Amino acid sequence: MRVLTGIAIVSLFMSSMALAADNCESMAVSKDGKPLTGAAKTASIKKCQSEAATAAPKASAACEEKAVSKDGKPLTGAAKTASIKKCEADAAAAK
Repeated sequence: MRVLTGIAIVSLFMSSMALAADNCESMAVSKDGKPLTGAAKTASIKKCQSEAATAAPKASAACEEKAVSKDGKPLTGAAKTASIKKCEADAAAAK
């Protein structure tokens, strides 16, 4: 069971990194609002991804703490995974 939970957490982290890559590419624009090209685009995407990578574990840890039932007991299994996934999506949408 622990292995499955670990796999679920890793897969959520990897999917958030994939979403961050798409988001970083769309955010690679100049101050004028024009898309960046070449080295400037590469540097912007690399910086954005590194910032997203450092923020993702913090968000994940915070979301795991919030994964509790109405009774205050920690969630387990699919309920925990769904709760964490929703929390991370909400956190990403807030940015």
